[in-house]
Amino acid sequence: MRNAPPWSEALSFSLLDAGERRKALTFRREPDRSRYIAAHAALRLLLAAHLECHPIDVLFGREPCARCGGSHGRPVLLDRAAALHFSLSHSPGLSLVAVAGVPVGVDAERVPGRRTVELCLERLHPEERREALAVPEGERLLWFCRLWARKEAYLKALGTGLGRGLERDYLGDREGPGAPPRPSGWTVRNLPYGPLNGTHSAALAVPAGTRVPGGPRELNWRVFQDDLQEQAAVGRW
Repeated sequence: MRNAPPWSEALSFSLLDAGERRKALTFRREPDRSRYIAAHAALRLLLAAHLECHPIDVLFGREPCARCGGSHGRPVLLDRAAALHFSLSHSPGLSLVAVAGVPVGVDAERVPGRRTVELCLERLHPEERREALAVPEGERLLWFCRLWARKEAYLKALGTGLGRGLERDYLGDREGPGAPPRPSGWTVRNLPYGPLNGTHSAALAVPAGTRVPGGPRELNWRVFQDDLQEQAAVGRW
């Protein structure tokens, strides 16, 4: 998603649950708050279309953390009969939503600054660090952004988030004979995103053997617009 929905932000806000509304109100900057509201409204609209229910009736929970067993693991639907998995990521200028029948992770990143990359390099897999230092300096920030998107997408699909050490898994550019082993049982790929490929990176992680789309599709907000306005008129939202 690169565009805001064609209706009032108040309507999008009304689709969120109490926890999401509280979170939205913690953002000090209006663009950050608007991005959060739009991304979470989009997730609810897409899931509701699959579940054939109203967006506000989509109920979320958390799996136990795959690393420590705590209650802060991967977000899941409480309606287990749905057999749907989802992932959400939003960054300035680009948000991604994935809905699938298998565990999935997506990540959207804007190219970071030089200092951020310098601080993060030491946390990477040793082979990734070597690759980073071999990349020409003028290309390193975008290279790192693409790698980081793969890392985040994989760790979200795995259910550990950044609690799992970034040095443990190789997700660099090398593949084939002689390359370090990649995470077993997973496919992790960058996704093209048109003109934003020079300023942002996007990535998807799914179990090995799952078909990977050629790229994300722009969300057509207007598909949902008539239903939303009709429901708002009768006081459903």
